Formats: sequence, C-alpha cells, structure tokens
Amino acid sequence: MVFVPPFAPFVTLAFLGAGFLILAGTATALFGLLSNRRPLALGGAALAAAVVAAYGVLWAGASVVSHERVLAKGERKYFCEIDCHLAYSVERVERSASIGASALKPERGGFVVVTLKTWFDPSTISPRRPLDATLTPNSREIFAEDASGGRYRPLAAAAAALAQAGRPSTPITEPLVPGQSYETLLVFDVPAEARGLKLYVGNLSSDGAFLIGHEASPLARKSWFAME
Repeated sequence: MVFVPPFAPFVTLAFLGAGFLILAGTATALFGLLSNRRPLALGGAALAAAVVAAYGVLWAGASVVSHERVLAKGERKYFCEIDCHLAYSVERVERSASIGASALKPERGGFVVVTLKTWFDPSTISPRRPLDATLTPNSREIFAEDASGGRYRPLAAAAAALAQAGRPSTPITEPLVPGQSYETLLVFDVPAEARGLKLYVGNLSSDGAFLIGHEASPLARKSWFAME
C-alpha cells in the first residue's frame, strides 16, 4: 500500500508551520519598514526568506528522490482526508469490444473496463469523528497511460451504457461512512496495440502540490495501478 502524501500529519503540520512563519516574518518586515525600524525589518525578512529556502529544499528534495510505483490488483492507495483516510484499489480489469447492446463503440481499438473500489477505512478516523458522519471524497484526476506515454481519459458516456447493460456504477464522489465501500466502473477506449497500461488516480494538480513528498508536486513520481 502507499499513502498520499506519506506521513500526512507531519507534512501537513510542516506546511502550516512554514506558512505561519513566512507570514509572521513578512508582517514583521513590513511593520519594521513602516515604523523605520531597520533591524526589525531585516530580521523579519531574513526569517521569511530562511523558511522559504528551507522548506523549498525539503520539498524539492523529497520530490527528486521519490520513486514511481505500480500497485498490483487489490493493493491500496490511501489518500489523507485530514481526520480520516480513503483507500482505492483496482479489483478487476476487463477488455471488451463493446458494452452490452449500446451504441457506444470504441474509436481507437477496444474498451478496457476497470473496477475501482473506494473504501473508507474505519481504522483511520479521528476519535472525535462520529461513526455515522459521511465523507464526500475530493475530486480526483483519473487517466490511463500506456508504455509509450499515450494517455486516455475515462469515457463520460460509459455510465449510461453500463447501466443499460445491467452494470451500474457508483460515482467516485459518492459520500460514504466509515467502513463503507463501493465500486466505480471506469471505461477507457485504447488502441489494440497499447501495452503496459497503468491507471492513475490522484489529487487534482493543484491539490497538495506544495506538500513535502506529495505526488502532485511537479517533480515527484506517481503511484499507479496496474491494468494488465
């Protein structure tokens, strides 16, 4: 299993602490300038600059030394939701030339249907969180990628076709309570010759990008799910 981000409580506190110190240093520098207290202004500016530099080194360093990982079927990828964790896993992968009797036909070569499970891990909730309190998952960025770098997005029209074929799919943003899980069917239209397919389920690009060790950072490697 992998956690996004690793050591979530610590990296969140580091981000908040760094932000507070930068804000305090900047405010002190401005106050010093406005009150003609040069040493105070220089001290505040130096504090803000030092925190920015230190945090930047840690942020960039953690991204550079990160490693790509491809999770096998059933392995979980956890996302921190502040006082609880959601776990995602790929349960099944199927190839199909069509979906039921619908008019939805592949344009590139064939369909790949991925069954993605979302699970609200009850062992990760805060003691202060009620057991019947629902959680609405954050929006996720989802795409498949092949060995040559080709990317494929889930087909938006697939949900209706799956429902007609007797295979309902739960939206990935459906609220759930601790211990609850559901499955979402993701349909990709990929070329028949595509190899090395893997699935990315992650934060939106702007969500978590400045957290130390987060895969949303521009230089960080991602954790994927195997699709073959």
